[in-house]
Amino acid sequence: MSGEEYDLSAITGEGSCDSGVPHGKALVRFAESVLGEDEIAVASSRQEVLDKVGPEGFVDAAAVVATFSTVDRIADSTGIPLDGMLDVMTVDMRTQIGLDRFSSAANTPRPGTLKRGLSRILKPVAPFGMKIMLAIQGKPKG
Repeated sequence: MSGEEYDLSAITGEGSCDSGVPHGKALVRFAESVLGEDEIAVASSRQEVLDKVGPEGFVDAAAVVATFSTVDRIADSTGIPLDGMLDVMTVDMRTQIGLDRFSSAANTPRPGTLKRGLSRILKPVAPFGMKIMLAIQGKPKG
């Protein structure tokens, strides 16, 4: 939404670089360790993120990991598909980073020719559309 370019493959562990997000490698390590079972890795990655982004940034990172995990588990367990507009606007991105390989992708129908075409047409305005969706939902912008 910021207009910056990022290597989204880092999200799924496929990327070999730092994604372009400040402290991206540390944040990915933290998220992965929190969702894992290695308490030493959690403690180490927690301290690394705290050192790099400070206490406020650490709390934000921990909140994002916890919220995503919760929402993701609810969506997966109930079979909730992606919202229609979000589905259309993110077809290329989801394909690019390989999200379709995860079992939860079965909750959202595969994109057909029409949806792929709409996604390409909407790609230039997608950041604006996402900001509108967030505003409508009353969530903070950013």
